[in-house]
Amino acid sequence: MASTILLRGASIEVIDRRCTAVRGEAPFVEVHRDFSVSYVRKGCFGYRARGRACELVAGSILVAHPGDEYLCTHDHVPDDGDECLSFHLAPALADTLGVPPETWRAGGVPPRSELAVLGELAQASAEGRGDVGLDEIGLIFAGRVVHAVSGRAPGSAAGPRDRRRAVEAALWIDAHSHEPIGLERAARAAGLSPFHFLRVFAQVLGITPHQHLVRARVRRAARLLVEDTRPITDVALDVGFGDLSNFVRTFHRAAGVSPRRFRQAARGDRKILQDRLGARTLR
Repeated sequence: MASTILLRGASIEVIDRRCTAVRGEAPFVEVHRDFSVSYVRKGCFGYRARGRACELVAGSILVAHPGDEYLCTHDHVPDDGDECLSFHLAPALADTLGVPPETWRAGGVPPRSELAVLGELAQASAEGRGDVGLDEIGLIFAGRVVHAVSGRAPGSAAGPRDRRRAVEAALWIDAHSHEPIGLERAARAAGLSPFHFLRVFAQVLGITPHQHLVRARVRRAARLLVEDTRPITDVALDVGFGDLSNFVRTFHRAAGVSPRRFRQAARGDRKILQDRLGARTLR
């Protein structure tokens, strides 16, 4: 098993797992170390725990409880193995999802379209192809899975107090957008658990905190590109992007042109934006 940690926070960890076991390889006892929800994105394997057995295929989900022993079998393994994207939650964070404890012992969950689309969105974020934070989509995915398993609704509409908190959090993110901000830090600033903060923020404002953060950075970058003469790399770092390639990709997705061409347009090259608007009209 090859495991790559994609994100490690105080309350959530995201791991890319790739199993290279061969067909018929003898299983061995393992122990779940924490609450977790794993999306099977490729291949298949068997799962045995607490006297129950199931077969997991691409699109299936594995829900696990810390301390439970389990076996993984590989009777039908394809030649290139299986792959999972796993979200591990600290106990305090798992508690905020508000489901009965036994929900975390559901084991294998068959493929469900409404969960699979979130799993693919999470995979896109893991690969840097989405604008939702990996910690955010991890919480959204885990919350949707355990609520689907438990049969409980994920929550009601936000009240006046939560609406005020969401707006104040958005203002806080705007003021600190040039700094490293993860879901946990923003939630602490709002005085809420990460899951409750994420849910309230999205309910009130229609976007996730990470999306709001990225858009705040893009807005500031656009202003600096127009008003400033510093190199584009300096602008990217000043507004909070960790590297130039991520900034260029994100800015292009938002503006339809690269930062360099946007700056050229701001300095009088109208043809760039005219061409872009024409291309959008033809779509």
